[in-house]
Amino acid sequence: MTEPQGITYASAGVDTAAGDRAVELMKAAVKRTHGPEVVGGFGGFAGLFDVSALKAYRRPLLASSTDGVGTKVAIAQALDVHDTIGFDLVGMVVDDIVVCGAKPLLMTDYIACGRVVPERIADIVRGIAAACEVAGTALVGGETAEHPGLMDANEYDVAGAAVGVVEADALLGPERVRAGDVVIAMASSGLHSNGFSLVRAVVDRAGWALDRDVPEFGRTLGEELLTPTTVYAADCMVLAADGAAAVHAFSHVTGGGLASNLARVLPIGLRATVDRGSWTVPPVFDVVRSLGQVPWPDLEATLNLGVGMVAIVGADGADRTREILVQRGVTSWVLGTVIEGDGRSTANVVSGTKGVHGGAVELLGEYRTA
Repeated sequence: MTEPQGITYASAGVDTAAGDRAVELMKAAVKRTHGPEVVGGFGGFAGLFDVSALKAYRRPLLASSTDGVGTKVAIAQALDVHDTIGFDLVGMVVDDIVVCGAKPLLMTDYIACGRVVPERIADIVRGIAAACEVAGTALVGGETAEHPGLMDANEYDVAGAAVGVVEADALLGPERVRAGDVVIAMASSGLHSNGFSLVRAVVDRAGWALDRDVPEFGRTLGEELLTPTTVYAADCMVLAADGAAAVHAFSHVTGGGLASNLARVLPIGLRATVDRGSWTVPPVFDVVRSLGQVPWPDLEATLNLGVGMVAIVGADGADRTREILVQRGVTSWVLGTVIEGDGRSTANVVSGTKGVHGGAVELLGEYRTA
């Protein structure tokens, strides 16, 4: 009679050797994000970061943020392209930190998957590391967890967290915003990493395949949907450090769209005007709208419509802000201004979003499409 074989970790679906191979494949990319502040190298139980430089701060405030990529990972998995999703993760996390003027110091990541495929995990982390290089942020640690039986073999999800620092008297936000300030938009690269549940529902109902060539995009649907998120951290830090730019606040346009995120950084009693006709909405948003017959109000309350980050600056700093952004290759334009009054009795006004009881945003005019 044959004795039943014992159960091993490998037979339960966890391949620790594959995890080790993934680490070897990603190691060089991660190390490129390390400056002299990273202590102890690669592979420790905890990432160590020398914060001696904070001794020079009068009152350093730590800023932290955590986020994921959302259902955009389904597009990456369907296309078997995994080296760009890291930009989406870093953008969602690090660019929330710079909104308050904080320099993002370090980041960690977490990948949960049904099965560790070393090359795939390494591609994901290489993308995260490349985006951290753009942001000027050290990737000091991470974790890959294999979840057989909970996730399918080719499924994964990613999340991350970051920490930054800002001098207390340099903190940006609603307290600095004044009537007369100018609202300046920075262009998005496309959908970024928000609203993909809507986008995927539209595509599924239309029956469009990801390899479909779309003339409006000049490439396939999948290539357009997988366009990496723009990482604005370094650009925002340059603006914040330039006194002539007179930056009072930033707003990262993520879930909820432009108006709801902009309202979060305005004080009670003021409202920002947004001229919908001040830019041309990129084709991907109009294709989603027309293909799914999505009403404009729902579209603008879900997607960024071409605006990825917003700077609110003093009127005397608007030209300098635009000049810096041109030098850094960031497309920008004037969205509107900050004015007195909450405008709550006015049509097309958004306020009280994300649990913040602050100012308001008034949307004016009509969108222009290509």
